[in-house]
Amino acid sequence: MTDRPVALVTGANKGLGKETARQLLGHGMTVVMGSRDPERGVAAAEDLCDDGSAVPVQLDVNDQAGVDAVAERLRREYGRLDVLVNNAGAVVDRLAADTTAAEMRHVFEVNVFSVATIVHAMLPLLRASAAPRVVNVSSTTASLGLTSGGTDFGGDADRRMAYSASKTALNMLTVQYAHAFTRDAALFHIKINSATPGYTATDMTGHRGTRTVEEGARVIVDLATLPDTGPTGGFFNDQGRVPW
Repeated sequence: MTDRPVALVTGANKGLGKETARQLLGHGMTVVMGSRDPERGVAAAEDLCDDGSAVPVQLDVNDQAGVDAVAERLRREYGRLDVLVNNAGAVVDRLAADTTAAEMRHVFEVNVFSVATIVHAMLPLLRASAAPRVVNVSSTTASLGLTSGGTDFGGDADRRMAYSASKTALNMLTVQYAHAFTRDAALFHIKINSATPGYTATDMTGHRGTRTVEEGARVIVDLATLPDTGPTGGFFNDQGRVPW
């Protein structure tokens, strides 16, 4: 057990996930860093700190048994989970007219269904926290309002139908979970929000993004450290609310 807040970040061995972990460590948290590749996960954790507060775990978000094993380890070692950041994601770089259902299905498995798997598995641990926070890492391209209005998102947004559609679905998960939590006396204290880091320079964008990972992770960490008076069920970038 530890008095430090405990966070779990998925897809934490590089990019936004690793930077989110770094910033959460700066807030005095113990950060459990989920990674499909255990060697890369260990290397990322060792790169961030050497005091044991960055804890690498093997975590394939699509593997129910693996998710359950991480949940059991958190229960055994910490007894709770204070922050959950659903960061792991997948993208298909293809024009809408060329995107297949199979490609859509793969992206939705990672970006939507795995989040439901993880939230369900971690809910008892979140409930045991005094001030639990869940952040779903979304995308500005998920905004129906901005997309239908012809917003120029930069980069190859027109080649990411599967990704954008999955993040729109993820936003609905955020809304539905928020409504469910506020109506349940045992879950009322859980705050859940969607965060968009913007067009960030990561492997997913071919490092062509105009924002650094430090800038992109800022809103994620802000939502992960919300005070009790903070919002829930919203969609935010680091400038404020983003239209659905």
